Amino acid sequence: MTASFKQFDPQRVPSPCFVVDVAAVEENLKLLNRVQRESGAKVLAALKAFSCWRLGDLTARYLSGTCASGLHEARLGREYYGGEVHTYSAAFRESDLKEILELSDHVVFNSFSQWRRFRDLALAAQQRRPQLRFGLRINPEHSEGEVPLYDPCAPGSRMGVPASRFEPELLEGISGLHFHTLCEQDLPPLARTVRAVEEKFGPWLEQMEWVNFGGGHHITQPGYQVDALIELITDFSRRHDVQVYLEPGEAVAIHTGVLVAEVLDITWNQLDQAILDTSATCHMPDTLEMPYRADIWSAGEPGELAHTYRLGGMTCLAGDVMGDYSFAEPLRVGQRLLFDDMSHYTMVKTTTFNGIPLPSIALWDARTDELEVVRQFGYEDFKTRLS
Repeated sequence: MTASFKQFDPQRVPSPCFVVDVAAVEENLKLLNRVQRESGAKVLAALKAFSCWRLGDLTARYLSGTCASGLHEARLGREYYGGEVHTYSAAFRESDLKEILELSDHVVFNSFSQWRRFRDLALAAQQRRPQLRFGLRINPEHSEGEVPLYDPCAPGSRMGVPASRFEPELLEGISGLHFHTLCEQDLPPLARTVRAVEEKFGPWLEQMEWVNFGGGHHITQPGYQVDALIELITDFSRRHDVQVYLEPGEAVAIHTGVLVAEVLDITWNQLDQAILDTSATCHMPDTLEMPYRADIWSAGEPGELAHTYRLGGMTCLAGDVMGDYSFAEPLRVGQRLLFDDMSHYTMVKTTTFNGIPLPSIALWDARTDELEVVRQFGYEDFKTRLS
């Protein structure tokens, strides 16, 4: 659980509301900075997981830059975070790529066909901006993920070039390779992935200036083998004479935030049910996609405590259900609940399905108790998305 929120009063913010503890984010950044300092790697914040740009200056204090999945994230990284901007997409649209080439320090292509198509455009941009570097995403066909939806190396994946489709004659202009196989995992899966990469792409590693280990590293999760990670990076970098990059996303924001929600109604249909002013499908879609059951402060498993409820959202989707939870006291209309660990891959995925308002966003510092509601959303935000 995000321990600092034991002292947070959810009545201090509008509901629903994402509340991010700045102090907890900084602790994660300090650990990632240690990995950077001691291993020689450059650590980038993956904006796809956590793009709360109000914390861009704080992030820049500790990390080397950001990685983006397209034009808009690249612009956000350049405008608010400083440092390097690395951009990768499964495919680039030419109009977007022209802007990306002016914003980015590294641009990673997903296929040789994309590199072949855009090589002249890319090299022309490099003439104007000599610091610009180009890479290719490789697919070591080595699966470590347990959920196919989140496994970039699942059979038939569109992500990266497998060894059987590698075209070494087209490497001129390419200075680095990028791979990504992990999802919320610790060191042993990365070590096995690195061995697979060396076995399948070893002959071309020696031609590279840099190698990007991608994301999915749970570096700031308690128990992660940080010292062994530093050793692995140092050894790989020395043996292949390359600059190593890491792109953690979840590790920047894990255990840093909550989603405050309010009970709107108590009903019954075979079991007690509570309808909240938030939504699984709109505001925490990973709980349905992964799926997983989010923790709630002071709640237990069904039947563990005296009163069990099925918690559901406001939308018309029948499956808009957060799960079954038990509480020591009966829930009441107007009561606030805190869904734990809701900063990463949650704020970035919200939708306004059914016209449900987006949660507000607040920054809170557990060290000082300073609180700022930095954004609230209303009808105009819903309307202007649609036409």
